[in-house]
Amino acid sequence: MGKRVALTGNEAVALAMKQVNPDVVAAYPITPQTEIVQYFSSFVSDGQVSTQMVRVESEHSAMSATIGASAGGARAMTATSSQGLALMHEMLHIASSYRLPIVMPVVNRALSGPINIHCDHSDTMSARDTGWIQLYAENAQEAYDNMFIAQRIAEHPDVLLPVMVYMDGFIISHSLENLLIEDDGLVKDFVGPYEPKHYLLDVKHPFTVGPLAMYDYYMELKRQQAEAMFGAKPVVAAISEAFGKLTGRQQGFFETYKLDDADIAIVVIGSTAGTARSAADHMRAQGIKAGVVKLRMFRPVPRDEMAAALAPLKAVAVMDRADSYAGFGGPLFSEVRSWLYGTAQQPPVVNYVYGLGGRDVVMDDVVSVYEYLNKLVKHQVPLQPVQYLGVRE
Repeated sequence: MGKRVALTGNEAVALAMKQVNPDVVAAYPITPQTEIVQYFSSFVSDGQVSTQMVRVESEHSAMSATIGASAGGARAMTATSSQGLALMHEMLHIASSYRLPIVMPVVNRALSGPINIHCDHSDTMSARDTGWIQLYAENAQEAYDNMFIAQRIAEHPDVLLPVMVYMDGFIISHSLENLLIEDDGLVKDFVGPYEPKHYLLDVKHPFTVGPLAMYDYYMELKRQQAEAMFGAKPVVAAISEAFGKLTGRQQGFFETYKLDDADIAIVVIGSTAGTARSAADHMRAQGIKAGVVKLRMFRPVPRDEMAAALAPLKAVAVMDRADSYAGFGGPLFSEVRSWLYGTAQQPPVVNYVYGLGGRDVVMDDVVSVYEYLNKLVKHQVPLQPVQYLGVRE
């Protein structure tokens, strides 16, 4: 059993990094992530970790330094948000294609413009096709736990892919929560030592990193990368189960709430899940069978498992804290609809884009989503596939 303490999300993630004790951390500040590397730098200064901390001139350089360290055989980390993640974008593809087990906490923040420092998922959704595994947290506890799970996943020999650990900016990163932290020894045993099989500084076994690959080899290399993502799902499941047995806190692909007998449900990512559960309870009190599905892992996609959970429903709403600007809703909506395609039952799926730039989403907002789904099931309203929640039209 862990020790209960009060920490912000940023403090919790910095503490998790301390307990992992990476060899190298490259750092560049950006709101609302800055505190993570700030807190961690104090652990370095106080000699509480053996980490070499590299202070760089940009987020692009932070990821470049992390890639270099990881390719050299080090357990390496960095952290970022928003425009910083966007500036790293080129190097995100490099990290995943080199099969480097980097772990990077990312604090969700809206992308400019206009300039905004508050939470939405436009930054991380923009990185969904970069070849990184993506884990989302609802609260500081999940962000803390995901750091250890991510380390084991990234370094597993059947995976060897980088992992992003997400939490909502300010809502989680700067809010004080009660959470359970684990003993340093337990974390050390769970994460284990990092023993790379191939690394640049192993001069007895030289190999090439970052070669030129023309059309005669490039596609085979990308296919191998895709296969690693396909193979990551059972590894994620096994490591999450092992962590659950160790701590009593289960971290599956997704979490359901009152879904077993539900007629309608909301699919959501991140901190809004708690509001959705309260709204579902409100609807249940009105005699309407409402449920919630909180997605924890967005890459690789838990397609089959999610389709099995959602297909029996009469109607589904997908809440996106980002817009894909495709003229047809947000990125999560597009994917959830595709997961349900081909199932024996295909419930209508509607999209609500919400909370952009940190706009508050209260229970009444989510209740209105359930009310629309209920009317849709009863054929009292027409199907409107894409809607914007709480916007001044």
